[in-house]
Amino acid sequence: MRDFWRSLSRLVSLPFLDTTESTLRSFSLSGQVVFCFFAAVCVVCSFALLYLLNGAILVTIPSYGGTLTEGIIGTPRFINPVLAISDADHDLTQLVYSGLLRAMPDGSYAPDLAQSYTISSDGLTYTVVLRPNATFDDGTPVTADDVVFTIQKTQDPALKSPVSANWNGVTVTAADPHTIVFTLKQSYAPFIDNLTLGILPKHLWSAVSDDNFPFSNLNTNPVGSGPYRIASIKQGSDGIPSSYTLSAFGSNTLGQPYLSNITLRFYQSEAALEAALKGGEIGAAGGLSPENLSNLTGFPITSAPLNRIYGVFFNESQSPVLQDKTVRAALSAAIDKPDLIAHVLNGYGTPINGPLPSDVDTTNVGSAAVSIASARQMLLDAGWKPGTDGTLQKTSGSGKSATTEILSFSLTTADTPELNAAAQYFSDAWGKMGAHVDIKVFSQGDLAQNVIGPRSYSALLFGEVIGRQPDLYAFWSSSERNNPGLNIAMYANPIADKILSQLRGASNRALQQQLYKQFDAQLQNDLPAIFLYTPDYLYSIPNNVAGVDLGTIGIPSDRFLNVRQWYIETDRVWPFFAPHNVSYTIQ
Repeated sequence: MRDFWRSLSRLVSLPFLDTTESTLRSFSLSGQVVFCFFAAVCVVCSFALLYLLNGAILVTIPSYGGTLTEGIIGTPRFINPVLAISDADHDLTQLVYSGLLRAMPDGSYAPDLAQSYTISSDGLTYTVVLRPNATFDDGTPVTADDVVFTIQKTQDPALKSPVSANWNGVTVTAADPHTIVFTLKQSYAPFIDNLTLGILPKHLWSAVSDDNFPFSNLNTNPVGSGPYRIASIKQGSDGIPSSYTLSAFGSNTLGQPYLSNITLRFYQSEAALEAALKGGEIGAAGGLSPENLSNLTGFPITSAPLNRIYGVFFNESQSPVLQDKTVRAALSAAIDKPDLIAHVLNGYGTPINGPLPSDVDTTNVGSAAVSIASARQMLLDAGWKPGTDGTLQKTSGSGKSATTEILSFSLTTADTPELNAAAQYFSDAWGKMGAHVDIKVFSQGDLAQNVIGPRSYSALLFGEVIGRQPDLYAFWSSSERNNPGLNIAMYANPIADKILSQLRGASNRALQQQLYKQFDAQLQNDLPAIFLYTPDYLYSIPNNVAGVDLGTIGIPSDRFLNVRQWYIETDRVWPFFAPHNVSYTIQ
């Protein structure tokens, strides 16, 4: 032992070693053994403490890798931002393509293919500068010509693009290879959302004629610039795709997604989708119906508000009894919205009291029975009386000129489980109040073409997709009363029209809110509709997939807005090595 310390002191001349050697010499042999034992324990404990401290300060951050397999209902036909129609089309288009801007779950917009954009003071000119490194997944640079080509194809009447109306009256030009100028005929604040349209590669599509555009192989095997690219396609014996596997596009302008692969498998019914989820064939499934959730007990369910509203829209020209404002007010008062949501949506919805999903109705009605009794009393106070069959009626005038009005009208809706249940709920509630309601149910195609188009209904139970940038003008301006306008309540108010025109061009947030309050006051006074609820989007996704932020869902594909941040794999690093733009946890 002494020889060891003597050798060590020759190699390293340190005062404390000399002191340690001197002290060690003064110990007996057994004392020297005890001293060395405790010295070794101290060293081991020091390393153990350092190890524990290192583990305590490490943070967990997302890492690249992992695969998500999701099932969707339907089969894609147009994986093309200009032609996409179905949910399956939109899902794949959202993953494969990118626009100048990308909508974010919180309602904001992030530059995507665009490096920057400016809006003129009059709101008529939008100038967009492309990122110099933007490329399609075949390596071809994205240029201003690609943007101009895409917009012009969208505007081409021969293609009948579902989004062509968004581009009416818009002129688009390429100022240089990386600068695009959009010129509007009049200021339109929601135009910013147009810039999220996916961009087509002109070098591939320019050779496709208008006649062949819907039939091109590029619609099912697309090339885009989005976060993912097509890796493989599986087809059934009938040649119809059964699944798509997508791989992360590393050169995406917003950075490589964490998930390495996403596989989308297609099913023809919700029952088949549920069976695949239960059988482990898929790990995620979206657009689930509230009434079917009892079949998925034990599966994680995430919900997010849909950016749409449901209501009963009155067409007073088709029903004299609905011209009575007291009747419309009573019909509204009879509906206990939380009770309706519990019965129709299993609680997955939010009551509203206006034309926007954000108009949450916080009124505590109490109970359905109280609502019905209050509504009935409102009518009795206005002179309505029960007839022989219990239906309320009202007599005006006297003698031979007397006329009797019966509280009876029809309620029209689409043939879906949710709307059928809601229509029956209204019929029951209004029946107890004293109204006779004739429910009319149509297939969605028949409803759109033969009922809504010609405005052939008294009261319409229907939903409106509001969009990320609400344009209330389209739904409530008197100029939109006739088909193909969206004013299904046939609402006409000159004061409201003026406010809506101002609101459509207002880009200042404070001014928008001020104008909306003015419009809402007109709407609440006129009662052209009963605003009911905003439903939730229901999504089953595995618990091991983190970073999912659904925000508010406009259309189902919006669940993928922040797909780049979804992750399964993780790493543990010291805090100063963690990226500043990534959230992390200390473990």
